[in-house]
Amino acid sequence: QVPLVESGGGLVQAGASLRLSCATFGRTLSTYATGWFRQAPGKEREFVAAISPTGLTHYADSVEGRFTISRDNAKNTVYLQMQSLKPDDTAVYYCAASPTESVTYYYIHALEYDYWGQGTQVTVSS
Repeated sequence: QVPLVESGGGLVQAGASLRLSCATFGRTLSTYATGWFRQAPGKEREFVAAISPTGLTHYADSVEGRFTISRDNAKNTVYLQMQSLKPDDTAVYYCAASPTESVTYYYIHALEYDYWGQGTQVTVSS
């Protein structure tokens, strides 16, 4: 098991920034592919961003250029820096992690992830 704990969500106005954190305790995230997903009310969970153990990244088109995923292996933490937030970004954001066959791999499908956090709410008002 890899317990994941998200933090950093909140209520902000459109145009603001937030930084989400995904941390694990007792295990290292440095060898895991890690991703962020989000789920808005009445919608399916959708991919947001992913990062490989070596730092390769991939983003959903809807957040490209506004969100940045990064990792601090010394802190066993993965971050999602969100800028220029829009009301459409309102959702519960989930962190996910999975071991990989290669340190250059990341995953963009929820089914590819083995471990999930409980989620953190992000609400963007207009």
